Amino acid sequence: MKLPPEIQFHQDIPLLIYRPRGLIGEVALNNVIRVIEELEAATQEPFNRFSDTLDTHAVELNFRYVIHISLHRRLSYAGRAPVKSAILATDSTLLHYARLLALLTQRSSIKVRVFQDLKEAAQWLNVPLERLTAKPPVANHSG
Repeated sequence: MKLPPEIQFHQDIPLLIYRPRGLIGEVALNNVIRVIEELEAATQEPFNRFSDTLDTHAVELNFRYVIHISLHRRLSYAGRAPVKSAILATDSTLLHYARLLALLTQRSSIKVRVFQDLKEAAQWLNVPLERLTAKPPVANHSG
């Protein structure tokens, strides 16, 4: 499966890393949810998630959409092995929506926590800090 440049999947630790840049809106989140659901279907093995939102500069979301996707993910993942989803955020709007997601997925198989500190996120996910800070290689399109 070819992943978009803002998504990495580390099967060895099993962890999906999402690093949105610029605008976070419905289209971007729908794309990452599609990738997550395709990986869930393809691997059949649980994997944790890490979203690093520090390189975003704008948020175009609303409560209705966040509630909708939270409930969709909660229901679509029901009955599967527990996974952790760590969200690194400092923007007040993103913090607000991330905390709403965490609230709406309580008591489900998806355990969401919001962090403002990268080291704490790495500890909670039980992964080396270096794996969360390593940026994907930049594609060389010259010819």
